[in-house]
Amino acid sequence: METVTIDGIVLHLSQPDELPMSWVGQEELITQIMAAWVVMGAGDFPLNPRLIGKPGVGKTTLAYHAARQLKRPVYLFQATIDTRPEDLIVTPVISDQGKIKYMASSIVSAIITGGVAVIDEGNRMSEKSWASLAPLMDNRRYVESIVAGIKISAHPDFRLCTTMNDDASTFDLPEYIHSRLQPQIFIDFPDREEERLILSANLPYADDQILDYVVNFLQIAHEAQERYTVRDGINIARYALKRLEMAGSRWDTAGANKRIIALLKQAAAMILDESAAEYFATIIDIYDGKRSI
Repeated sequence: METVTIDGIVLHLSQPDELPMSWVGQEELITQIMAAWVVMGAGDFPLNPRLIGKPGVGKTTLAYHAARQLKRPVYLFQATIDTRPEDLIVTPVISDQGKIKYMASSIVSAIITGGVAVIDEGNRMSEKSWASLAPLMDNRRYVESIVAGIKISAHPDFRLCTTMNDDASTFDLPEYIHSRLQPQIFIDFPDREEERLILSANLPYADDQILDYVVNFLQIAHEAQERYTVRDGINIARYALKRLEMAGSRWDTAGANKRIIALLKQAAAMILDESAAEYFATIIDIYDGKRSI
């Protein structure tokens, strides 16, 4: 484990995240994030974009993918209602020898190494926790650890981004926090073609027909103003494919279409709800020529 010493205090750094996450489509959103991180020259400092959207539209994937474009280490921090200020900065633990070890959070590790910190579901954190990061998000660019008694200045290459669900806000954050989390970048449902590309990228082992069924399901659900996302579609397809594999069935046999749709319908009920399952009845009508999409 890498360590650094600041004002005589040894900090043990977290490891960056190496994940198989890649954003598909909507390149403009990547451009918007990258623009927020640009530094124009002396006296300027990067902005801290806030990605807002429904759960499952890919906010974390987008943030991680954009961060990787900078060719710097990426550190993910999962915010929760129980996140404390010290969780965000430095946590003391007792070592095997009975001595105190100071463990840097993933955010502080990014601050020190010049990496990118992504705070996931930031609107689950309280104002008290966010307040501990306030100096980091303006031109001061530092955090203070009360526990370790040190001030930690950000590397010039350090960048920050947070994601927030638009329907899962546990706390109403004050304006002085919101004003530091700018610009706001809204992520909506992808269009049909992009949704198909996302499914194909995440389900490379799926038959094209199954991908078409799931895309149609998602498009019908969007039309009905449902909140089902492409992540839901991926999980529905994955479970149905596992059931198909368990049964030793193939999709190129007689009657396979109805069997597959039946499995997708069951998967939708188990992963989402019965209302979601009923949309697959509409898909049967589409393939029978009774309805167009």
